[in-house]
Amino acid sequence: MRLVGLDVGSKTVGVAVSDELGITAQMLETIPIDETRYNFGMRAIKKIVRQYEPEGFVLGLPKNMDGSSGHSVLRSKNYGKRLEQKFGLPVYYSDERLTTVESERVLVEEAGMHNRHQRKKVVDQMAAVLILQNYLDLNRKD
Repeated sequence: MRLVGLDVGSKTVGVAVSDELGITAQMLETIPIDETRYNFGMRAIKKIVRQYEPEGFVLGLPKNMDGSSGHSVLRSKNYGKRLEQKFGLPVYYSDERLTTVESERVLVEEAGMHNRHQRKKVVDQMAAVLILQNYLDLNRKD
């Protein structure tokens, strides 16, 4: 079961995609968005849906460290509603607390990306990978 993972931010959406068996997640791209201009990157998502034919989306749910919901959770859920309406595919949510911090760590320690400018280009994609991989691992049927 192929899924698309999304890390929805205020300016970008990091995108990851799983393999066809739903075992591993890979970085795909970062989509620029502009909420003030009602540009939510749906054209780019449409291309991804056409190319990969996913069975659903997994969005990060950026809860506060105490588990409460803030503005970012609302942004993510609203984005999920847009996806459901536009593509008719189910949207699942995965706790994403600390994924950006973990993404930075992975990129520096494991990928050797010490240049902050280079990391900035892919950190949202890596966060999407971590969100999607976490969901795949927790929902794997061995």
